[in-house]
Amino acid sequence: MDVTDRAILRLLQVEGRLSNLELAERVRLTPSPCLRRVRNLEESGVITGYRAVVDPAAVGRGFQVVAYVELEGQDAETVTAFEAAVMEIDDVVECLRMFGRPDYVLRVAVPDMEAYSQLCLERLGRLPGLDKLTSQIAMKALKPGGVLPL
Repeated sequence: MDVTDRAILRLLQVEGRLSNLELAERVRLTPSPCLRRVRNLEESGVITGYRAVVDPAAVGRGFQVVAYVELEGQDAETVTAFEAAVMEIDDVVECLRMFGRPDYVLRVAVPDMEAYSQLCLERLGRLPGLDKLTSQIAMKALKPGGVLPL
């Protein structure tokens, strides 16, 4: 990966809908080599996808919660069952497996406190292998998502 590839990635992280022509102009390439570079970055797995950034409040998911999960055990069966169950919960928009405690950090997006309470009672509290669930409510998103420094 060279300086031009990194420039392409910096631009696409911020403006994923740039046309190839505009992208090529900004990185000082002609369109054909620029497109080849983008395709190479996609095929090699550096670029893993494109998506729209959606305002959670605008779609009724403005209540953001960070949940810390500790499991009863760390055996493969418990971990696999927990991870499979979390993947089935649409309200969990991000799940990170951690070293140390907590075992997992979940980011949850729901309409309001009542919805989160229901989610805890009906789904999160019943996750396989769950020992402890601690929640913190986000006051403000200062740097949502983020852009990787390249």
